[in-house]
Amino acid sequence: MACFLHVYNWKEVLRMKLTDKRSLFPDERGLEVDSYSINLNEDEQLISKTIHQLVEEKILPNMDQLEDHDYTLQKKRMKEVGQLGLMGAEVPEEYGGLEAGKRMSGIIAEKMGYAASFSVAFNIHSGVGTLPYVYFGNEAQKNQYLPKLASGEWVGAYALTEPNAGSDALASKTTAKWNDENQTWTINGEKQWITNAHIANVYVVFANTEQGITAFIVERTFKGVSIGPEEKKLGIKGSSTATLILEDVELDSAQVLGEVGKGHRIALNILNLARLKIAFSNIGMSKQALEFAIKYGKDRQQFGKNIVEFGLIQEKIANMATAIYKSECTAYYTASLLDRQLIDNGKENFISSLARFSMDCSINKVLASESLDMIVDEALQIHGGYGYMQEYEVERLYRDSRINRLFEGTSEINRLTIAKSFLKQYDEEKLNEEIRLEQSVYIRQGIILLNKMLKAVTSSDRETKQMYQGVIADTVMDVYAMKTAEMNSDHSEVTKHMTQIILEENLQRILERTKRIIVALEGDDLEKSRYLDEIKDLLIPDFINIYEAKENIAKSLIRKGGYYV
Repeated sequence: MACFLHVYNWKEVLRMKLTDKRSLFPDERGLEVDSYSINLNEDEQLISKTIHQLVEEKILPNMDQLEDHDYTLQKKRMKEVGQLGLMGAEVPEEYGGLEAGKRMSGIIAEKMGYAASFSVAFNIHSGVGTLPYVYFGNEAQKNQYLPKLASGEWVGAYALTEPNAGSDALASKTTAKWNDENQTWTINGEKQWITNAHIANVYVVFANTEQGITAFIVERTFKGVSIGPEEKKLGIKGSSTATLILEDVELDSAQVLGEVGKGHRIALNILNLARLKIAFSNIGMSKQALEFAIKYGKDRQQFGKNIVEFGLIQEKIANMATAIYKSECTAYYTASLLDRQLIDNGKENFISSLARFSMDCSINKVLASESLDMIVDEALQIHGGYGYMQEYEVERLYRDSRINRLFEGTSEINRLTIAKSFLKQYDEEKLNEEIRLEQSVYIRQGIILLNKMLKAVTSSDRETKQMYQGVIADTVMDVYAMKTAEMNSDHSEVTKHMTQIILEENLQRILERTKRIIVALEGDDLEKSRYLDEIKDLLIPDFINIYEAKENIAKSLIRKGGYYV
């Protein structure tokens, strides 16, 4: 299979300029439909099929060897993926990459999500292992490292986490001291749980200097660099995870990535991009789990029927598919926003504008990873006792899925990011304008309830308390998902059904949360009653026959053998 991505020009679908003022919630105005649509065009379908073939022929048949840490085989497969152009999808063309944009890199990550734990090695390499050079490297660094990373000749890794610096990732104990006499930096410390540790040729390492946290480029062959033993993990066994040990590693100033003391800019901004990439990968894993469940359910007979004919199994299939659709709609929308930023601002200014989208990236990470856990759990449930046995692929998928709620920021950290980002933007007048313009009665009522929740929380100075922030984050995610689902609802009868389910179920959750917030706040009963009466007066849309909608979704997907919209 030869490199094929040159056929796709992602910039053609993004023509209109994004304004500096963005809505609080997803808004299709000013966006080309093709940029956020979950339907793939012909070029994107070709790319997806090619990656699927690669995964089926080259990676999945070798998973047992990869899980036994056959580093030679893993590096060989990484190089083969690089020869297709996939490793350098986001690398500029002048350095051997394809400059494919965030939508296309998302499609690649989704299809590689079918590659079990190999996808973890791929995502780390093509994301946090490569993008720091793209956005923060100087010309010499780009010329030295990007061609090797884009081709798969070299494997990249990212060394931020330490034993005492997990969620508080910038609390690094690793030090870098400048020696005026030798004109060199000396780095000492240990980095924990480094993905690709044993197969990487180069690491982006964060260390404390007198000026603050700084990123350094450290090659595997540098004196003083060593790797600890492989970690014994619950899942993702096919990816290398170990400690990176740095003992008096001497570097000249050419190995500083970005500016001295500005490493936090690299860490936080690259993390945002990683969260979106993980979301796409999780969508791929979710679709694979659904396919496993439907295939097994069509083959397995009980009480004289295939078990997919039973209503409770069909409900599970519909819930799984709807969760995938929800994650998919949000991911493609966010990718379209970032692609627009790339076009409008160029690579040089893209990172400085990325902070505006930290909330969006965190929403994607939480939605996709938590949906994945539910979907894989239900896939195993449909398999019954057989799902617990190692000969069925769903067992491996169950173990591999759990890490996604932990790395690149836990669900809790991401919820705090969502709440804080939204509260920073929150303006009652702006939210009222969103309510006025909203066409969907479900979404309008959801935003009205969110507004009442925010007024109640901020008026009692509870917005800094994490439990309340968690409720705000969940509500913002629900409205965000309602908006992006509505934007894709006209694709088919299946998407119409799934959108309607999302609108109804999300609105009901928002309503219950708002009531709980009001009851929990300080104040006299009269004031609480007034708030609750305002909610009772809201026009809540009539219920649909949600069971009929789920039955229709399930039967359609069962006929197709997997996720299909």
